[in-house]
Amino acid sequence: MQPESRQTPRFNSPAGPVEGWIDGAVRRATGIPYATALRCEEPTAVEDREELLFATEWAPACPQNPAPLLEERLGYRPDELQYDEDCLRLSVTMPGEESDEPLPVLVWIHGGSYVSGAGDIGFMDPAPLVADAQVIVVTVTYRLGVLGYVGGGSRPANLGVLDQLLAFEWVQRNIAAFGGDPENVTAFGESAGADAVLHLMAIPGAPKLMRRAIVQSAPLGSLTADRPKMHEQMVPTLAGVNEHMTIDEVLALEKVAAKAAAGFGLSSAMPYGPQPGATPFEPGVGLTEALARVAPEIELLIGHTQEEARFFLESVPVLAKLGRVPLLGGALQGFAARALTKSAYAKPARELAATMRAAGGRVSRFVVTWSAPGNPFGACHTVDLAMLFGDERAWRDATLVRGASCAEIEQSGRIVRRAWGAFARGRHPEPRDGVAGVIRFERA
Repeated sequence: MQPESRQTPRFNSPAGPVEGWIDGAVRRATGIPYATALRCEEPTAVEDREELLFATEWAPACPQNPAPLLEERLGYRPDELQYDEDCLRLSVTMPGEESDEPLPVLVWIHGGSYVSGAGDIGFMDPAPLVADAQVIVVTVTYRLGVLGYVGGGSRPANLGVLDQLLAFEWVQRNIAAFGGDPENVTAFGESAGADAVLHLMAIPGAPKLMRRAIVQSAPLGSLTADRPKMHEQMVPTLAGVNEHMTIDEVLALEKVAAKAAAGFGLSSAMPYGPQPGATPFEPGVGLTEALARVAPEIELLIGHTQEEARFFLESVPVLAKLGRVPLLGGALQGFAARALTKSAYAKPARELAATMRAAGGRVSRFVVTWSAPGNPFGACHTVDLAMLFGDERAWRDATLVRGASCAEIEQSGRIVRRAWGAFARGRHPEPRDGVAGVIRFERA
């Protein structure tokens, strides 16, 4: 994606004037700094400025180790973006035509197991969602891995969470200048991004930052009681991280710490992540309890794909081994994938929805059932991203949608995008809104 400067829209935000750019059917203001931070330190909001900010470059990604599985499944190139520790930036994507009324705002927190990804990566380009649903989408880049999580000793915990929190505060203060309604903000994310949204909801004062949340494929089954013990195992391996190390040295230790996290079941699959009890979370209050408290104030749409675990068939040793069993391999893998999908995603999502509904919340559930014809990954983890984001160029090398034409993805995606846009406007989907082979909706 390269900016096209056919026009130069300007926005007079409280943080300072911004010049954006036009990109086809949408307007953009990209790579806007929302906070600054030194390594191993808490972020601080950027100071207001008087000079014009040219917001025409994509936000750099947080430095990260290669993720060949994601690159192959999702078809993105590691060199697509620049990498920089000064990555606390966000991008605003708006409809091409200005609206007479403030538009709903959706703030996207990207996934990637808290160790990979970026707000401005091509396959998560929100332009189709913005154009179809007539909403504003803010994409956030934040610190990952050892730079953002697993604090201990002199290194604070939850730096990535604090980054995200400041991004939402920036939205509250500035989004009206871009045509958005600060009183109608929906947080949404997928996988680790969905987990991040749930943790942001659990922070005291969250209802002042968001009105609704869409939680896509949160790995709730990995949030076990073993996570604190796992973090204790990781902390000693990260004791040497400091501001004097090269980023390559830091990323090497990140892999060492991940190995130290082995042996803790599903938690080991995502060793980095928010640490309960540490700032900005309330000590002694668990995630479910905190979410129940805010249930009456933050509406929720939560769900998953129908065959989440098929994404991991060849990367999880036990699943890969099952696939090599003569004659029965495919059937055994399918059974294991269904069981893992149920335990890690479906059952805990259903239980959380019921808990929040019982606490007075307005909650709906969904299951994405779309898959590319003949594709062995089926309706697997992350396939919902193709329903919401990107274009033919962004998804052309992704193996998980191989077999589907661009027209097929677009037709099915439009159904999901419009449902997300309707929810952002306050309309919860009903079972009758589901479309066979694409998505179904369920009452909590």
